[in-house]
Amino acid sequence: MSNYPEYMVAPMREELVREGFQQLLTPAQVDEALQRPGTTLLVVNSVCGCAAAGARPGVTEALRSQNLRFDQLVTVFAGMEKDATAQAREYFEGAMPTSPQAAIFKDGQLVHLMQRQDFLAHSPEEIAATLTEAYRQTVAAG
Repeated sequence: MSNYPEYMVAPMREELVREGFQQLLTPAQVDEALQRPGTTLLVVNSVCGCAAAGARPGVTEALRSQNLRFDQLVTVFAGMEKDATAQAREYFEGAMPTSPQAAIFKDGQLVHLMQRQDFLAHSPEEIAATLTEAYRQTVAAG
């Protein structure tokens, strides 16, 4: 059972889908996506204010203005697909579950995790800069 009516979250989902994110709705989809080779950006989407004011705009700005090229963009929605979200968080190596979150994976390994505190009181530009730096370090690492 989800926490919110779908009509409420549909516009929030669409913000990421428009940018090329694939929605992961089941734990099996999460496992398949996060175990693929290459670079993956996973966003734990949320209805909270810091997702609306910072996380989604910051991620989309990084993808658009910084020309970041992940092999795949995927998302789960906290409070909606609870099992898929819980499975995604299993890959976060013991980090506390927060919403929103953004994680970069390289060949199935977590290399960078942004938590709620990384979005709170940060502008989309600051969030985009943090994500861009983490992406560049990931790509440079080879």
